[in-house]
Amino acid sequence: MSATAKSSSPAQRSTLLACAAVGATLLMLIALGHDGRRVAQLFALASPALVWLAWPVRGARAHRVRTCVVWLWAMGFALDGVIRAYLLDGYQAAPDSSLIQSAAANTNSREGAEYLSMHWRAMLVWSGALLAAGLALGRFAQRGARQAMAWPRWAVPLLCLALLVSTVAYLSKPWRRLHPVLFWSQWSQSVQALRAGWADQQQQRDTALARAAAAAPVVVQEGPATLVLVITDSINRDNMALYGYRRATTPRLLAHKAQLGDQMVVLRNAWSVDASTVPSLRNMFNFGLPPEQEPQHVLALARAAGYKVWWMSNHDDVAIEQQHARLADVVDIVNRTPGRAGASLDGELLDCVREALEDPAERKLIVVHLMGAHPHYVLRFPAGANPFDDQVDDVEAGLEKSGRSAWVRRFRQEYDAALLYHDSVVSETLQLVRTIGRADGYRAWMYLSDHGQEVGHGSNHAGHSPSTASGYRIPTVIWRNSAAEPYRAGTGDRPFRADWAGWTMADLLNIRWTGDATDRNALGEGYRWVAPVLPVKVSSFED
Repeated sequence: MSATAKSSSPAQRSTLLACAAVGATLLMLIALGHDGRRVAQLFALASPALVWLAWPVRGARAHRVRTCVVWLWAMGFALDGVIRAYLLDGYQAAPDSSLIQSAAANTNSREGAEYLSMHWRAMLVWSGALLAAGLALGRFAQRGARQAMAWPRWAVPLLCLALLVSTVAYLSKPWRRLHPVLFWSQWSQSVQALRAGWADQQQQRDTALARAAAAAPVVVQEGPATLVLVITDSINRDNMALYGYRRATTPRLLAHKAQLGDQMVVLRNAWSVDASTVPSLRNMFNFGLPPEQEPQHVLALARAAGYKVWWMSNHDDVAIEQQHARLADVVDIVNRTPGRAGASLDGELLDCVREALEDPAERKLIVVHLMGAHPHYVLRFPAGANPFDDQVDDVEAGLEKSGRSAWVRRFRQEYDAALLYHDSVVSETLQLVRTIGRADGYRAWMYLSDHGQEVGHGSNHAGHSPSTASGYRIPTVIWRNSAAEPYRAGTGDRPFRADWAGWTMADLLNIRWTGDATDRNALGEGYRWVAPVLPVKVSSFED
């Protein structure tokens, strides 16, 4: 070996180590957020940085520029991988999925801060991984080749192959659009377009009203009629004493059930098909049909049939307001604080419910949209009103035995306290509809949640959960006064889908129209259950 070759050997080893370390770090982070061939595609897009590290740069200034550019380049791929890994771990979703894009389009700065305050532990772990990767990449990016050297025979063909594959990757549009800079730029534009579409939907609402009028809906029951529809957020029926939970979270609903008997039916096998609010409400009010089928909207049908419609909400939510609330005759949003985690309590809506029930309109549909137990749980009940705080009972012991962390057990206590307060509000809406109005008139009340919530039921997680059955298990309860027909035997044991709730709502409103169907109405004689396709395995929809 010549003297020149010997003198260059340490520099050569340092450069090879730098390329290998940067390449291995990138490959690991890319694999966290991607699978299959996409890992190879992203690595091909990232490989120019490795080639540049092997290319000799003699000048000190040029060396610093290369170090900075290579580090920034690599960190772009690292950040992309960590974000995707976080979303996969917490939500089993890609960033361009409708779940994530809807949530991003429906989020403001305050809600983002509130989300961070609840999920900072998981985010801290992933941020730590990103920081470690950044330090490693920064250290090895400084060790790029500074002088010409004799490379092993295998190195030159390998670098040429890397350049060739990278060139192909950048020439291919399907590959190129995966590049973090392009992907996240386009993702941001998609979110902005989605938000803009929500902000201006008057034309879609006009179309929905015209479509409803063309269907010529009629009310088949004479006399005054009132339906109070209570839609809540993030309630898992497994945490309700009404459904057999071991904590006393629903004493007032249990009292109503004991008093009302068969007039109040508890659908014990109710499921949502969506794990987040926006798609769930769209399915509820559009009869579970996709937009391309031009479905009817329940509120538009009710108005066309002669109902006066109210929408009262504790949500400050532009998507829901534009897609649904503005179809009503009267809109009352009591929560004026941006962010769904605002501190406005659901009880603020009770005066609005009373006023609507006292309105002289002959036929009324009153939609009450509650925050329910949407995180933060601690904001869903009055301060100091948590009887389960630090309570050692069977529920706490079971969670501890299942290996649930202290913070998940604390969230379960807060969640159950939220359900206890929620029970008082929901029960009061039922009490109001039972007592206000003409004694000879038809009155009905329906209560259900948009989706469930995971609070240590199937995993060590608290919050929205599209990856566990708890994210889809919801309560559904229906009451009708004596002016209505009795429920059919076994109605409470029927499995129920929230995306079919529109058919049941129409039955409670006694509306019939062109295109009406009965096989999806849970109260109907011809009901035919079809199990939904969920992204999680459910052993039985009848449990």
